[in-house]
Amino acid sequence: MKVMKFGGTSVGTPARMKEVTNLVTKSGEPVFVVLSAMSGTTNSLVEISDYLYKKNPDGANEVINQLERKYMKHVDELYATDAMKEQTREFLQSEMNYLRSFTKELFTSFEEKSIVAQGEMMSTNMVVNYMKEQGIKAVLLNALDFMRTDKNSEPDPVYIKEKLAAVMEKNEGQQVYITQGFICRNAYGEVDNLQRGGSDYTASLIGAALNAEEIQIWTDIDGMHNNDPRVVDKTDPVHQLHFEEAAELAYFGAKILHPTCVQPAKYAGIPVRLLNTMQPDAEGTTISNKTEYGKIKAVAAKDNIIAVKIKSSRMLLATGFLRKVFEIFESYQTPIDMVCTSEVGVSMSIDNSTHLGEIVDELKKYGTVTVDTGMCVVCVVGDLDWSNIGFETQVLEAMKNIPVRMISYGGSNYNISFLIREEDKKRALQALSDTLFNNKEA
Repeated sequence: MKVMKFGGTSVGTPARMKEVTNLVTKSGEPVFVVLSAMSGTTNSLVEISDYLYKKNPDGANEVINQLERKYMKHVDELYATDAMKEQTREFLQSEMNYLRSFTKELFTSFEEKSIVAQGEMMSTNMVVNYMKEQGIKAVLLNALDFMRTDKNSEPDPVYIKEKLAAVMEKNEGQQVYITQGFICRNAYGEVDNLQRGGSDYTASLIGAALNAEEIQIWTDIDGMHNNDPRVVDKTDPVHQLHFEEAAELAYFGAKILHPTCVQPAKYAGIPVRLLNTMQPDAEGTTISNKTEYGKIKAVAAKDNIIAVKIKSSRMLLATGFLRKVFEIFESYQTPIDMVCTSEVGVSMSIDNSTHLGEIVDELKKYGTVTVDTGMCVVCVVGDLDWSNIGFETQVLEAMKNIPVRMISYGGSNYNISFLIREEDKKRALQALSDTLFNNKEA
């Protein structure tokens, strides 16, 4: 069985919902479908929550009324029969009344999560009703019955697998199984959500639990590109990536996929395909455990980076110096991206400046501290094992006219990273594209 996930834009209008139905039923084989909320709905639900936090029920009611009008209009466009229109209207009416009930109560983050979850509840119900109207054997499975996180707010894969297996057994013989992305219960049974990666994470966890043959992530973009199309002229989709390559690209700025969400698929050895609902026949990008040897795949960049350098003669031949430095970052919950060391100093890059002042104050106990802001990490991804002679030379050749503050190489077999100024980013990305992918001289 394949797992297919569709984002908010893919189910953003009645016409799109019909297209999704065609895509899902095209093969005639049973499929498991994960849906996001209709595009714009989650923003409206967050806005309702903001009004309720500010004890402004009139403002919240106004947004609810707007949302209701929008959905009722969709009902008329989506369904052909009066019976299904009526059924869906009743369901949506009960949803809107549920949202209105919060205007009378004390409002906390728990209530907010319950409100935000309703976007997925509405989109899945509407699509299932449309499928049933079309005579398709479809069943709606409530994600809150099997998606759960543990006390550390991490998904509980054993629980998910067990509960989902029971639900699937109960609903055997369907062509389409549909559930909500993003939402789950926490360890205490309260409505919660998978913070990182959202619906993609749901699809990956379900794929691993069902041992699916493939997990498909459908968006409005044709897979991952070998560079940022917003910055660089001429980019191409990348058709094949290793899980490690995809994680590097995602972490370093490729917006299409959150690095966390492919982990369950990676551990289960299930390929993930990124496909485009606007061009369903396009090849897209397949992410799997296969490596394409001897190939540089893509370039990505991450902005708003800060470089921190500690220089100290005490570091010379000292043991424990790095531990003390890293413990400071740990105590302020600040992850480090890149690290470069010498005999008398260590340079690091971070992307979170929340506690920068406190971190710098503590680091001054150990040496002279300098901070560079407005930096950018550029990451080159591919088969960059040290035994592959010549690749690093090509990359450095492309960067020969760009001032480089730090280089990280050897920490992974799949990446070389450069720390440069943000103002040089466009030049660097274009030079790397020209040299590595477009066969132009640097």
